[in-house]
Amino acid sequence: MKVSIIGGGGLVGSCAAFALQTGGIVREISLLDVNVELAAGQALDLLHGGPSVADQVINSGSYEHIPTSDVICITAGLRRKPDESRLDLINRNVDLFMTILEGVKQAGPKPDAIVVVVSNPVDVLTYLAADRLGLPATQVIGLGTQLDTIRFRSLIAQELKAPPTQVKSLILGEHGDSMVPIWSSATIAGLPIDKYPGWNANLANQLFTRTKGSGAEVIRGKGGAGFAVGIAIQDVIEAIALDSRQVLPVSSVQNGCYNIRNVALSVPTVVGRKGVIDRLEVELWPKEMQGLRNSGNVLRQTVETVLARVGRG
Repeated sequence: MKVSIIGGGGLVGSCAAFALQTGGIVREISLLDVNVELAAGQALDLLHGGPSVADQVINSGSYEHIPTSDVICITAGLRRKPDESRLDLINRNVDLFMTILEGVKQAGPKPDAIVVVVSNPVDVLTYLAADRLGLPATQVIGLGTQLDTIRFRSLIAQELKAPPTQVKSLILGEHGDSMVPIWSSATIAGLPIDKYPGWNANLANQLFTRTKGSGAEVIRGKGGAGFAVGIAIQDVIEAIALDSRQVLPVSSVQNGCYNIRNVALSVPTVVGRKGVIDRLEVELWPKEMQGLRNSGNVLRQTVETVLARVGRG
């Protein structure tokens, strides 16, 4: 499988490429970037590590790689400022994203190519990509709350001194201010989280608050998130490459799950080689359901504003 990363010269794109390289699942990784020299340098750096990791083709370039790509991962975008919400990025990022979509469309992607949108605000841009590219909507996946979910799990594990891989929890809805923590199904080593030693309601609120602010926290510390985003991207792309049908909280255009339609947000989603295979309506607490639908309403308002500005595909 060939994966092309648009924005591959940047922090997120290069971290995604490194995660995919160490995973050893995909056959070819192409780094595409407006800064051709930067992308070439990143590709060369990855290439040098190949003999100790995996037998892969690693290269760089531009849209000439699109027609032979099985997965097109879009990470290019302007960085979020420390105190800026992801939705505040919309006016600064839509024009750039539209240019990228036009470049992809003109290059002629494979009919079965899967597009993975990472650029923020990811839910709005995922909807835009599904509206504009001419591919089936099920072949357009946003990273959504996969990143928030693994951040959430990591913080729970750290606080309770639990093995991170045994923490199971979800965040659904918007990758942004209206995201919803799903405590109703959270477990540690198969135990309901509220039965785990040290757990209490105040801790739950603190952990979710920190999760919501994790992106800004990382930006303040190092200028931008990279490693965890790369791992989250790897989770999604390897589920596609292996057709493993993993259930992941990724964003896609909804057509009735939880009675939500015409907006892209994250619900439990079965991901495989054809993209979105299915969406699962796991049982939620009433307040979680209310939060998820509120998230859809918030995003729908932004989508309508964007479509009024750029028009429909």
